[in-house]
Amino acid sequence: MGFHYSFFGLQLQSNLPLPGVEATRSSTKLCDIELHLGVSLPSTRKIPSFSEKLIYASSDTDSTGEPELRILSVGQGEFFRLSYTDGTEFWLDHNRTHVWATWTDSSSLQNAASYLLGPVLGLVLRLRGVTCLHASAVAFEDLSVAFVGATGSGKSTTAAAFARQGFRILSDDIVALAESKGAFQVMPGFPFLCLWPESAKILHDSPEALPRIIPDWEKLRLALGSEELRFENRPLRLGAIYFLGERQSNRAPYVETMRAQKALLSLVADTFANKVLDRDLRAREFDVLSRLVETVPIRRVFPNRDSSRIGDLCRVIREDFVSLKTSAAPTRQELE
Repeated sequence: MGFHYSFFGLQLQSNLPLPGVEATRSSTKLCDIELHLGVSLPSTRKIPSFSEKLIYASSDTDSTGEPELRILSVGQGEFFRLSYTDGTEFWLDHNRTHVWATWTDSSSLQNAASYLLGPVLGLVLRLRGVTCLHASAVAFEDLSVAFVGATGSGKSTTAAAFARQGFRILSDDIVALAESKGAFQVMPGFPFLCLWPESAKILHDSPEALPRIIPDWEKLRLALGSEELRFENRPLRLGAIYFLGERQSNRAPYVETMRAQKALLSLVADTFANKVLDRDLRAREFDVLSRLVETVPIRRVFPNRDSSRIGDLCRVIREDFVSLKTSAAPTRQELE
């Protein structure tokens, strides 16, 4: 366990280096999660396969129609097993303090890491009781702003556009929230953004400007941590949430307020890995999101259909956020 990492406020130790992520120098023995990469679940911990229960199958399928990901509860919840159609598997223990990962000879550590630094750790966070939005987060001075929306709505693209303007990025795809003394903080995630080639073309003129996350996948990696593209490694209080609405061709981009009930239902729908939570975790999440709606301004922003106007989108969001800071935060009754 010679490689140390810090993601989402958790300390991780790994037996192998994670591709594309720089390890940290740890002066503490504190470890929240141990990663055993290329290591099978110890035989002393294995449970017969007949005790497995399917709890999730992805709607995305491979060429044969098989779900690309299956998540199974093993035994009486002692383990979770994540099985990908390419043969990559992850095992999570009951306490969510150990993760084992194996892959086939035709795959690689780089491929397994693309799952780990995304859906797997996102699931670990949810099972540990951390509320996570399916969103991206940007630092506006000493506050954070989260961009939430459906797949393909432009969350990562919007964050990348702000990064190009000098704003620091806290997280992409997974926004982990920590609640303390009536306020919510966004915990820093991974120091990169994941972009589709279309987004890279908008921001960098050419998709070839960025490397692929893995060779056989279209998605590209925008590394953060340089003077030009900065990463925020501090937790920051959440100052506002912007839902990305459908692209418009008239007066967009523009911002609208959201009613409290609509905002709450939208947040419930856009939490990360919400289909695998049990009843208790779902109830706890609903309570957290109810408090979030009461304390954090939530807006809906409509981008323009013309993707070249993403700079205007950033300007409108920034101006709206400044207006929120200069006025009292709306109460739940005002939102309603």
